[in-house]
Amino acid sequence: MSQADKARHFKALHIPGNPLVLYNIWDAGSAKTVASAGAQALATGSWSVAAAQGYGDGEALPLDFALQIIARITASTDLPVSVDFEGGYATDATQLAANVTRVIATGAIGINFEDQIVGGQALHPIADQVQRIKAIRQAADQSGIPLFINARTDLFLKTQTNQAALVAEALTRQTAYAAAGADGFFIPGLGDEGLITEICQASSLPVNVMMLGSLTSLPTAARAGAARASFGPGPYRLAQEDLKARAAKLF
Repeated sequence: MSQADKARHFKALHIPGNPLVLYNIWDAGSAKTVASAGAQALATGSWSVAAAQGYGDGEALPLDFALQIIARITASTDLPVSVDFEGGYATDATQLAANVTRVIATGAIGINFEDQIVGGQALHPIADQVQRIKAIRQAADQSGIPLFINARTDLFLKTQTNQAALVAEALTRQTAYAAAGADGFFIPGLGDEGLITEICQASSLPVNVMMLGSLTSLPTAARAGAARASFGPGPYRLAQEDLKARAAKLF
């Protein structure tokens, strides 16, 4: 498939109640391993990609280096590849568009794009995040690739208590992000099945959940109406724990 066809196929895999499972990868080797296990598509996790190179999360991994890694991943597989692009390595819309154009040039067909201020405590105001998503959509349109923009809200990662009180704001953000050109809505940090169900039922976009913390069952995610289930840094952490345990037996 062409890159554009891969992007369209990837979007079609998002089915509420039958979620696309993305067991997040961090390099070409892990991409080939997960692909060989039968994956329909691949997605990086920013924490894992950075950690695999000795960097912390939060755009500490230099952009040029990150793009080299993504290019190696896309060259190693015929599957669609989505990239966890954090905050896009820019606040300014013009620079953000330029960075996304570079991501598309690596062969990627989708990105996660978060609304937290990278390196800060707060989230971008909705109006600002809308302009940022519009810049990404325009850049993708100009590239001729229907990039899947998975708009992530960090509301639930920032607050683990009384998350029910955040649902209204999350849905307000979903509506705004959808109007700006997003294709999916990502709610990492939310594990309550009832709240996930509420968001899935109200969202005009397919909803992505993260299989970490209290959310560990894919059937639960499907029952709640999720269209995408990803694992974030979990696969990398488990791989490293296994590596350490095996090495520890030798020393």
